[in-house]
Amino acid sequence: MTYSERDIPDLSGKTAVVTGATGGLGYETARMLAVHGARVILAGRNAEKGRKAISDIRTVAANADIAFELVDLGSLASVAALSDRLISAGEPLDILVNNAGVMTPPTRKITSDGFELQFGTNYLSHFALTARLLPLLRASPNARVVSLSSVAARQGKIDLSNLQSEPYTPMVAYGQSKLACLMFAFELQRRSQANNWGVTSLAAHPGVARTDLIVNGMGEQNPAAFARRYLTFLFAPVPQAALPTLFAATAADAVPGAYYGPKGLMEVRGKVGVATTPNAALDVALAQRLWDETEKLTGVPFPGTVRAA
Repeated sequence: MTYSERDIPDLSGKTAVVTGATGGLGYETARMLAVHGARVILAGRNAEKGRKAISDIRTVAANADIAFELVDLGSLASVAALSDRLISAGEPLDILVNNAGVMTPPTRKITSDGFELQFGTNYLSHFALTARLLPLLRASPNARVVSLSSVAARQGKIDLSNLQSEPYTPMVAYGQSKLACLMFAFELQRRSQANNWGVTSLAAHPGVARTDLIVNGMGEQNPAAFARRYLTFLFAPVPQAALPTLFAATAADAVPGAYYGPKGLMEVRGKVGVATTPNAALDVALAQRLWDETEKLTGVPFPGTVRAA
């Protein structure tokens, strides 16, 4: 389909939270939401970057209603603190974009809670954030949650006996975390329907974007990082790569429970369309078991939920 920033509707009166919004895909997502009238909360772990992101957005949208909120997705306590602040403010939440992520650190690292860094940051904390913000999402008449997956999810495998990736292989752990994000998006839609939450859950992936995620994760000497630095034509411009997320978050014809991404060669870049769903992500029984295990790991259950039939 032909979809561009110009197709984003007027979002006046809507409130959005975007994690990892101080740079890369998260910044472009937040910028486009703000330019089209949404009140946008940029959630990130670096206040200085947050101030710069706000300043940069206001150079193109002087009256943008934007604010920065501190959160470290490597800490469930930080996620809880952010959620408490937003709950206390009491404003309905129309759009939640679970965007922030880390990719393939060369050696195994852990979050402050002891989880493997990619699984904890990319998946567990976003699960917990969504669960905690569910009352605000339900207070909106048409709330959407967009969870970011990756083309790496195609090679992902959910190993319930080894969710913390020991021994550690960087891309295996990353693929598992992003497959988990995708399965969460699908299961959240099923449970929203079963429990009458009125919340629409979708997933998106950006293809391969010209962000610093690869370099920051893999280090300068990795071949993929070299390609990112010197073969930029292979990668999608960041504003283009953010469009599947914006489509899922705002388009009137986005389908609940769908998965969107670029439709070019190998889904690396291109026009927005329905993304290829890995077969593993369609395993409903495994998704339910992963959900149950995630509630145990995070200690954050979704209130009053029953499984979809």
